[in-house]
Amino acid sequence: MPEDKNPFSAVVGKMVVTKEGKRLGFVKDITFETRSGELINIVVRDSTPYTKNLNLEKTSSKEHLIPYSAIIAIGDFVIVSEEDLI
Repeated sequence: MPEDKNPFSAVVGKMVVTKEGKRLGFVKDITFETRSGELINIVVRDSTPYTKNLNLEKTSSKEHLIPYSAIIAIGDFVIVSEEDLI
């Protein structure tokens, strides 16, 4: 059974929303472990005021990081579980 795969270019630029529909920003980049290839975080650009109130890890350039484990689905949007963010 083939897995659904999303190439990097298909994910970058998508809006990130919670499953409740709250907008968090847009995917700028994805961080991963170089040895294993394990995906770690998505880097969010243009963070909304709601995102800024969450206690999320940030990059050195103050962009928010969302754990890849919080992603529920990737389609027209990247949908994350807000419960997994806090």
